[in-house]
Amino acid sequence: MTGIPDGDLMRLDHQVCFALHSTSRAFDALYRSELQGLGVTYPQYLVMLALWEADGPTVKRLGERLRLDSGTLSPLLKRLEAAGLVERRRSREDERSVSVHLTARGDALRGRAADVPRRILDATGLDVQELMGLHETLRRVTASLDDAAR
Repeated sequence: MTGIPDGDLMRLDHQVCFALHSTSRAFDALYRSELQGLGVTYPQYLVMLALWEADGPTVKRLGERLRLDSGTLSPLLKRLEAAGLVERRRSREDERSVSVHLTARGDALRGRAADVPRRILDATGLDVQELMGLHETLRRVTASLDDAAR
């Protein structure tokens, strides 16, 4: 944090992680409101977004894509399955491998969710270019943090 005196580095308002945390909580609150009518939580919505992009990934691959461990992902999938939105299928070739598939109801939910990204974008107060720039910056930060953690 060049330009910030060492004594100020410990200030809460200078912590990027706290700014991200605060932003995440604000997004969570907005998504909770937006997704209520769809009957899914934000983490469940993320699973559905991934499946709408590519149906049938293995549970392992889905967890990697969403950065969720199996202890978090498995209960999410169970709730989505109980709601009739997804089904898990064990591989015939490798019984240890389970894939996740949309049901007809899960596929139909996509149409009902189509306006959510636009409403979220509008709520940020950013235009598309600003949001894409922020997205790219966050991707770079995530990659750097992942490298630093190794």
